[in-house]
Amino acid sequence: MTAAPQPTAPRRSREPGHRRKFLVVVDDTPECDRAVYFAARRAAGTAGGVVLLGVLELEGVAQQWLGVADLMRAEAHEEMDARLQNFAARARQVAGVAAERVIREGAPAEAIARVIAEDHDIAILVLAAGVGKDGPGPLVTALAAGHAARFPVPITIVPGALTDADLDALA
Repeated sequence: MTAAPQPTAPRRSREPGHRRKFLVVVDDTPECDRAVYFAARRAAGTAGGVVLLGVLELEGVAQQWLGVADLMRAEAHEEMDARLQNFAARARQVAGVAAERVIREGAPAEAIARVIAEDHDIAILVLAAGVGKDGPGPLVTALAAGHAARFPVPITIVPGALTDADLDALA
């Protein structure tokens, strides 16, 4: 028997003083740019916002000596922050949107759920599907395998092969 989904706080994105936010999980895949582009264009077209989430899976770091573990964690955060800054600049360039940047540690599905629970303005999770022979990508595959049912927001999966013009027409 599967556990019933836990109740979540209602989304507040349509209330006065709030705005709908699109959450994009940033990684190092080529299709990630497609998700950022789409979310930025949708946010701009709907007076919304974009939240860029970088997830660090640091399970091996705990096995290191304390000083080494701290250094590895700091380096991972610096690298992710730089990646998030690049995508925030991309969102600003394509749609004039100032994206928020968030870094979390842990398993991706759990990190996504925590960020959604913390920010009641997040209304849509945007992911991009890979176009290679390896399938849509590990995050899309994991979410399709059951994690998505636990999220209190819909998920938009952007095909990684869409061009800027294609996304402009859709967003």
